[in-house]
Amino acid sequence: MTKADLIFKDNIRKIMDEGVFSEQARPKYKDGTTANSKYITGAFAEYDLAKGEFPITTLRPIAVKSAIKEIFWIYQDQSNDLSVLNDKYGVKYWNDWEVGESGNIGQRYGAVVKKHRIIDTILKQLADNPWNRRNVISLWDYEAFAASDGLYPCAFQTMFDVRRVDGVIYLDATLTQRSNDMLVAHHINAMQYVALQMMIAKHFGWKVGKFFYFVNNLHIYDNQFDQARELLRREPSDCQPQLRLKVADGTNFFAIKPEDFELIDYDPVKPQLKFDLAI
Repeated sequence: MTKADLIFKDNIRKIMDEGVFSEQARPKYKDGTTANSKYITGAFAEYDLAKGEFPITTLRPIAVKSAIKEIFWIYQDQSNDLSVLNDKYGVKYWNDWEVGESGNIGQRYGAVVKKHRIIDTILKQLADNPWNRRNVISLWDYEAFAASDGLYPCAFQTMFDVRRVDGVIYLDATLTQRSNDMLVAHHINAMQYVALQMMIAKHFGWKVGKFFYFVNNLHIYDNQFDQARELLRREPSDCQPQLRLKVADGTNFFAIKPEDFELIDYDPVKPQLKFDLAI
């Protein structure tokens, strides 16, 4: 059992046993009914990537490759255009959040990254002084929210710090998420931002260090309770999945490609479970 499997099961149990039900819920299922959820607040996890601890469960298959492509769309292409995500990367699941018939998700995610030149700024700050304590990505932009409709960002803040240990520089990252669907998106979001952490580390020739993950509202939707119980019954796989970035140290952030990532020793428990998404 991996550390991620232990955390996954612990979180499911805590939500099911101690969680409270949402009120005045915004999301809807595709049939138009309100998507209520059971939730806890203030969930935290720590993974030491340098020791092979990756935040991916083996209790069900996780679409890591698609998740990583989304990170390229947001932070390399710096785009909110769905045609880029669909045509360049073959990823379709964001289409449900299209704003009207605009072809985009509103002034969110990649549009905010581009607006504030976030990646250029972070890379320059880390180059000028790796030990500065101001390496913060924030996608929470009230001006952008007022400018268009669209889903407010869930994974909205990331912070980066470096540590030198025995002459080796490690890049640590902290992801803060306002809201997270425990069964569907938890490990997708975590592995996405591990991938971003790895891309920045490679840019400078550093090692990846620790990944810290804080979720403010961690929930299970009320149409997922049977799947939650099934996941608790499952025994995890014996595999120890690892994410690798197969480029040379010092490779420019913008030169890295999705296919440079490799997920090894990943043999999750099957069959896959079905989830009706809340939109």
